Amino acid sequence: MFKQHFGMKSNPFDKEIDSADMFVGGDLSELESRLKYMLDVRGIFLLVGEPGSGKTSGLRKFADGLGPSLYRSFYISLTTLTVNDFYSELASKLGEQPKFRKIDMFNQIQAAISSLYFEQRITPVIIADEMHMASTSILDDIRMLFNFRMDSINPFVLVIAAQPLIRNKLALNTCLPLKQRIAAKYSMKGLSLPETKDYIKSRMEIAGVARDVFTEQAIEQIHLSSNGFPRNINNIVTACFMFCKWKKLDTVDEEVVYQASIELAV
Repeated sequence: MFKQHFGMKSNPFDKEIDSADMFVGGDLSELESRLKYMLDVRGIFLLVGEPGSGKTSGLRKFADGLGPSLYRSFYISLTTLTVNDFYSELASKLGEQPKFRKIDMFNQIQAAISSLYFEQRITPVIIADEMHMASTSILDDIRMLFNFRMDSINPFVLVIAAQPLIRNKLALNTCLPLKQRIAAKYSMKGLSLPETKDYIKSRMEIAGVARDVFTEQAIEQIHLSSNGFPRNINNIVTACFMFCKWKKLDTVDEEVVYQASIELAV
């Protein structure tokens, strides 16, 4: 592997990086700020971003930083199923044994959320990922499912994370009530060129590499090819490392990035 070739103690662009070591650029900083606001006001938050823009990573960092005495996070991504399956998965995540009928699971979910908030004084933070894949039926039911005490209180934080397609679904008349209940939102923009440089540098330092492996031109090309999205950067850089290992090169220049991009496009 290329780790030995570059003197790395770990793969710096692996997705399993600890949330405490994540690079905090403008995107992640703004997302954290808005999510902290949601902890105060509670309710529904919409996070939109292209694939690989860092949505799930940012939410993982946020969830890992929640104080367990005040908050409890629940992650669900099975959003391509039926409404009943969605209810069953959510009830299970909340620690319930899902009942058979939809109305019974509806009551289970509401009771579990109410118990956490009103009795245990813990705010449930529910993260529903990949929601652009959810049917309009699920989106419409979410509006009813998270309606407490005649919509007078929000004993929860619900984060709806999705790709841009979610905007088209929320624009439909059937989803308008849900759209109106979204308290705050954020769209991931990707890293800027200076942030891309700092991102790569920080990851290399985590792996124990202090020297400059990338030329300025290489970083510019990586940024251009990746649109500043972390997952794309990770893939391109990893391909660059493998090409360098093969060609016995110690530096990633513009030509290496070009060759790596060709391999990724195949």
